[in-house]
Amino acid sequence: MSQIIIQRLGLHGDGIAEGPIFAPLTLPGEEVSGEIDGDRLRDVRIVTPSENRVKPPCRHFKACGGCQLQHARDGFVADWKVDVVRNALAAQGLVAEMKPILTSPAATRRRAVFSARRTKKGATVGFHARASDVIAEIPDCQLLDPKLIPAMEIVGDLAKIGGSRKGEISATVTLSDGGLDVAVWGGKPLDGPFLSQLAQETERHKLARLSWDGEVVATRVPPYQQFGKAKVVPPAGAFLQATPQGEADLLAAVQSAITQGEKGIDLFAGCGTFTLPMAECAQMHGVEGERAMTKALDAGWRMAEGLKHVTTEARDLFRNPIIAEDLRYDFAVIDPPRAGAEAQVAELAQSDVSEIAFVSCNPVTFARDAATLVGAGYALDWVQVVDQFRWSSHVELAARFARL
Repeated sequence: MSQIIIQRLGLHGDGIAEGPIFAPLTLPGEEVSGEIDGDRLRDVRIVTPSENRVKPPCRHFKACGGCQLQHARDGFVADWKVDVVRNALAAQGLVAEMKPILTSPAATRRRAVFSARRTKKGATVGFHARASDVIAEIPDCQLLDPKLIPAMEIVGDLAKIGGSRKGEISATVTLSDGGLDVAVWGGKPLDGPFLSQLAQETERHKLARLSWDGEVVATRVPPYQQFGKAKVVPPAGAFLQATPQGEADLLAAVQSAITQGEKGIDLFAGCGTFTLPMAECAQMHGVEGERAMTKALDAGWRMAEGLKHVTTEARDLFRNPIIAEDLRYDFAVIDPPRAGAEAQVAELAQSDVSEIAFVSCNPVTFARDAATLVGAGYALDWVQVVDQFRWSSHVELAARFARL
C-alpha cells in the first residue's frame, strides 16, 4: 500500500498527487492510501479527510458514474469550477471579471441518457458505473427531475422488446410539455410487427413521442419546448440545456451581454434556445449545422406571436464559417460544442460586430477562442459560470465581448 497527499483536482474531478497520480473521489489536502497502478491509485482509502468532504446525498453515488463530486462541499465545488475557468483564461494570458456562479438545484435535470440491457429476468436500466460498461441502477437518483424517474421503467420495457442481451440500448429521455419524449438508439431493426409493438408501448406509457434509431415511430402529443414566446418541437434526441434553471441563467447572461442593436446572428443556434427569445427585441438569423434543427426553429417562430423577423440557415460552421464581410450584424450570440469555434471565431474577430454573447461548455476551448477575439481588439468584459450539471466536473459559462 502506498500513501500519498492529494494536491489538486483535475479537470475530470479526480484528485491528483505528485507524479502525477490520479485518485478518484478524493479532495485536495487529503492523505490517502492505495495501490499505485501506472498513473492511477486503486482501492483508495481516505486516511485524513478534507474539511471539504461531506456525505454524498445520493445512495447510488459510489456505484454510479453519473456524478463525480457529491463527496465535496457545494461551496468548494462552486469555487473549483470558477477557478477552472479562471485558470483556463490565465493560460491564454487573459483576466476577466468573474460573476458569482449560478448552480441549478438538485432534482432538476429534465433530460437524461439512460443505458439499458435486456436480461434473463427483464432489463437493467441506469447510468454506467465509474470507468466501466456495467450499468448501475439508480431508482433514487438525486440529480433527475422526479418526473424523469418513471422513464427508467419505460426504457426497461423497451429494452425487453427491442434490445439485445449482447449489447446495450441508449435512450435519451426529455421532459416536454406533452410528456416524455423518448429517443432510443442501438435497438433491433424496425419492421412492421415491431413498429406496431412500439406504437402500442407509446400509447400504453402515454409518451409524447417515441423514436427508434432516428426514425419517429409514434407521436401522441407534440413534445413542445418553450423558448421565450415560441413553442418548438425539437428533432428526436436533439440537444437541449440540461435544466430549466440553467437555460434561464444562460439566457439571462446572453440578454445582459447584448445592450443594443436591431439585427443579430445566433451561431450554432440549435433549435432556437437563444434565437427566439432574442427575437423579442431584434431581427435574428439562426445558423445551425443540422437542417432538422433549423426547420424546428423556423416552425416555432412562424407559430409564435410578438417576435421580430427570424431567418435560418443550415450550415457547417466548422468547415464553412461565415466570413467577416458577411457578418453585417449589430451583435452575435455563439454557443459552440465542446470543440469550440476556432474557424468561426477567426472570422468574428475580423468583423465589425460590436457585441458578442459567448456561451461555452468547455473552458479550455473558450479561453483559446477568447484569446483570438481579444487579440483582434475585443474586450472580455465578464464571465458568468453556470453549473447546471450539478455534482459533475462539467463547467459551462457565458461571457460578454465588446469591440473596443
